[in-house]
Amino acid sequence: MRELLRSNETIVKWYDSIREIYLQYLTSDEKLIKNRYKKRLGREVELKNPVRFNDKLQWLKLNWYDPIAAKCADKYEVREIIKEKIGESYLNELIAVYDSVEDIDLDKLPNQFVLKTTHASGYNIICKDRYTMRWDEEFMKMRRWLRTNYYLHNREWVYKNIKPRIICEKYLSEKEDQNSLTDYKFFCFNGEPIYCQVIRDRGKNETIDFYDTEWNHMPFNGLRELPMSTTKYDKPNKYDEMIKLAKILAEGFPFVRVDFYYVNDRIIFGELTFFPLSGMGKFTPDEWDYKLGELLQLPELRK
Repeated sequence: MRELLRSNETIVKWYDSIREIYLQYLTSDEKLIKNRYKKRLGREVELKNPVRFNDKLQWLKLNWYDPIAAKCADKYEVREIIKEKIGESYLNELIAVYDSVEDIDLDKLPNQFVLKTTHASGYNIICKDRYTMRWDEEFMKMRRWLRTNYYLHNREWVYKNIKPRIICEKYLSEKEDQNSLTDYKFFCFNGEPIYCQVIRDRGKNETIDFYDTEWNHMPFNGLRELPMSTTKYDKPNKYDEMIKLAKILAEGFPFVRVDFYYVNDRIIFGELTFFPLSGMGKFTPDEWDYKLGELLQLPELRK
């Protein structure tokens, strides 16, 4: 089995190298964005006079730059920003930081934990029982992640120059008998939280709902094609505090999504996301792509 994994990993390395060379040297940012957008959404992206929310995110990829945003996108470096702006108490416990997969010593880790790469989105391993995990496969997966420049996939420049590392954080659960967390993702436009995307029951019967800042349920869904919840939920006790924190963290950015978890009456920072689903998610009904677009005021072009 180990020999087969080594052989497969060599093939994957060659494939990754060829793909990265093609993406990096043979495809311009604008061309790749246009192709990916058309393939995912079935329409042309409007970059000259964008109106839709998704189109404006593509415009920001090509025309906006802020070094602070790049630091915020780094899963490790952002912790310093959180400490400075809202306080260390909102951070999840950091167990370890690794420069390579070979640095990971499983014997020094608790039974449950989460591994995340610092330079990408969605590159996570959730370990609920380290004794039952297939670590040869997981280590091969993480080595591939560390070789990947995530920026090249959809030209989200915030990821371009992040040092690839792995962080290990405490495993979070809302209750002892639950393996799910509820995400509270605040869509902030020009520094103001306007809507909160609430995602429940990940991996089971996942639902997505949007609420305004008064906890009124909104009549749209997006950016992922998942159903709304059929249950009416009460506003979290610290929802207003989350809104205040989101506003602090969103200051100075044309758009950012500020993510929190809410575990046992404690607010825990998740991440800052500048291009949700890389600006290629669908809204239902479609008119909300325009309505959210109206909220996003684009900065002036750099001269």
